[in-house]
Amino acid sequence: MGVAFALLAMVSFASNILLTRYALLRMPLESGFLIVLSTNILFPLALFGVELGAREAAFAWDWKGFALFAAGGVVGTFLGRRMLFDTVRLLGPARSSVFHSTAPAFALLGAWLIAGERLGLYEVLLVVIVWAGLWLTQPRAGSQTGDARLTPELLRKGLLFGLFAVAGFGFGNVIRGLAVRHWNEAVLGTVISSVAALALQVVVTRHWDRIVAQFRAASRGAIGLYVACGVATSLGSIFVTLAMTRIEIGLAVLVVHTTPLVIFPVSVFVLRHREELTARTAAGTGLVLAGISALALR
Repeated sequence: MGVAFALLAMVSFASNILLTRYALLRMPLESGFLIVLSTNILFPLALFGVELGAREAAFAWDWKGFALFAAGGVVGTFLGRRMLFDTVRLLGPARSSVFHSTAPAFALLGAWLIAGERLGLYEVLLVVIVWAGLWLTQPRAGSQTGDARLTPELLRKGLLFGLFAVAGFGFGNVIRGLAVRHWNEAVLGTVISSVAALALQVVVTRHWDRIVAQFRAASRGAIGLYVACGVATSLGSIFVTLAMTRIEIGLAVLVVHTTPLVIFPVSVFVLRHREELTARTAAGTGLVLAGISALALR
């Protein structure tokens, strides 16, 4: 179940990466990200209401769990997710998904330093196999991310934003894993994390008059795309939190960040000519699937 939840989270986050490309074309990020964070609160809050009505055990509040989930929201949701949106804007969805897939390196480091997790030789071998596969799925130098080639300046900016994104996702997931193991409230924890991220986003946001104008000018389709991004990222957060209650934090994050398994086939067969799918990326996909299958069989 841990691997299954992690795969569901991966599909959710991959869907967000694909949706983000089209959302950014219809509405600026500074206003759209507020929609995403608001959806990250309202959607899981509705799910929590259903869960609360269906559960048999009494609900108990935990301040330490609350603080950990809030910290995970600041590091993972605000820093990581906001930087990922910028990375998609600069590098395109395929390269962003590859960058996104390197976050397990930070998660493994954080799980070792903060959570005290140790992986055996078998698990380390699986990590190496999956990372080798992810490296093969990376687009080659000079490949296009969309309609135009990357300039050196865009590449530098994209790499910087991507570095902050993967660090945020990696360490944010470790904090979230500690939180859910202390206070088993995956859905409510997602709400708390999102509230903390939205509060910080409101504090750092400037030019509210411009944002109000962007909302007024936005079409329903643009708003709907950002809401869909919010639903996808909410589900991803819930599923990865559930996964970390069943398997090691580092391994759960490793599976979650195998988004190229979804991004590249969709880019080629659905979006057409947007990204590359070659024998190299096919071999990488095979290695990633082999590593995940071996992890599930463990």
